[in-house]
Amino acid sequence: MKAGSRIAGRADFIVGVLFCAVLLLCGCAVGPDFKRPDSPAVQAYLPDPLPPNTESAPVVGGDPQRFVARMDIPAQWWTLFQSPTLDALIQQALKNNPSVQGAQAALRTANENYYAQRGALLPAAQVGYSFERQRNATGTLAPTLSSGDSIFNLHTAQVSVSYVLDVFGGTRRQTESLQSLAESQQYQLEATYLTLASNVIATAIEAAAARAQLAATQDIVQSEREALQILRRQYEIGSIAMTDVMAQEAALATTEATVPALKKQLEQSRHALAALAGRFPSEPLDEHFELGSLHLPEDLPITVPAELVRQRPDVLAAEAQLHSATAQVGVAMANMLPQITLTGNEGGAATQFGQLFAAGNTFWAGGASLTQTLFSGGALLHKERAARAELDQAGAQYRSAVLTAFQNVADTLTALQLDAQALSASLRAEQAAKESLLTVRHNVELGSVGYLALLNAQQTYQQAVLNLAQAQANRYSDTAALFQALGGGWWNRQSRTP
Repeated sequence: MKAGSRIAGRADFIVGVLFCAVLLLCGCAVGPDFKRPDSPAVQAYLPDPLPPNTESAPVVGGDPQRFVARMDIPAQWWTLFQSPTLDALIQQALKNNPSVQGAQAALRTANENYYAQRGALLPAAQVGYSFERQRNATGTLAPTLSSGDSIFNLHTAQVSVSYVLDVFGGTRRQTESLQSLAESQQYQLEATYLTLASNVIATAIEAAAARAQLAATQDIVQSEREALQILRRQYEIGSIAMTDVMAQEAALATTEATVPALKKQLEQSRHALAALAGRFPSEPLDEHFELGSLHLPEDLPITVPAELVRQRPDVLAAEAQLHSATAQVGVAMANMLPQITLTGNEGGAATQFGQLFAAGNTFWAGGASLTQTLFSGGALLHKERAARAELDQAGAQYRSAVLTAFQNVADTLTALQLDAQALSASLRAEQAAKESLLTVRHNVELGSVGYLALLNAQQTYQQAVLNLAQAQANRYSDTAALFQALGGGWWNRQSRTP
């Protein structure tokens, strides 16, 4: 027992010495230190100042929206549309969508790789035991045992401790790189959450727009059927030619042909919503979206441009990738420098298990080794150059992500203003086309105008109705796109999942 205690004590001493070496050497690391890129020195997203609010129109989705500087974004920003049905569907998607599950698994993988690499910063200790049954050639070789026995059992037990001194910080740089990759994966998960929620909203709006266009088209079909009946009566009394009736029949058939296309669009939107929620298209989807059931948020956040790069998860992920690439340069440089390894072991050997640690049966050894690559065909040099090239690539990708982020915000701000104007114009066009159609139909009944005027009025009104529904949908889509472009407010979430 005392011998075992001596073994353990010496092993603890070796571990302690190596751990102190770790502490002494932890302040040195070759390669460039990462510095977070400065925020872009721009003051606005667009060349011209934003107006206080957008244009309005007295129709669903036509409320004016105010641009509010420095307005914070809630974590569950989609609740601003005030649709419990939409909220529930997004929660289902965030829970069941395979893309989220894949991103979560990728994050776990990145974290575990980081934890595994972090263990290389500490000494490695191993305990071993071996048993052999041997017969020694005593007639040829010197006796293995002092007793001269040719057949014996040999028990060997030992504790081995080793540590590769991280003199130049290669191990720490590799740990730093993997930690940055884990951070990048965390931001990519946030980007997955944001993209998924935005896709659900966009698809729900598409379904609502298709439903509105389908309802309007069906009303137009009914109106054209009534017009056809009027023309047939006029033909029967001889006030118009049969060609006018046939032209109206052709117009009615053309309008009816658009109904299946709108139904297809609506069904495909339903299929897409089911897939986003992690369901099969054959499963029932009770969610029913109409433009009138969605509230258009009145206040729109405008993040300070310098803060945008601290909010967008894709930009932060690119920044973490840049950090990892910076650390990899240090890894490549450290691989070109000497590698120092400390080793120590202590144990015992005996022909009987109970005598392993008896006096005279114990052994120990300690040492250090230094290895320096003198020639490798230029491999280490080229690996270091490759690491620097990858750093340049990561820097370019980061700058591209920043430019894309600012472009997204600029695009949505422009769309918010112009689509509000387009909705107002579309409403005026729809009202004018409706009045014109009613007037022309009345005049056709009186026989004061020809059929061609009715056909033109019908076509104009049909297109105006479809344009109005699409313009209404654009207001909602633009609003969701702005929240996505600004990062979605993930930083205000208390838990790791939405």
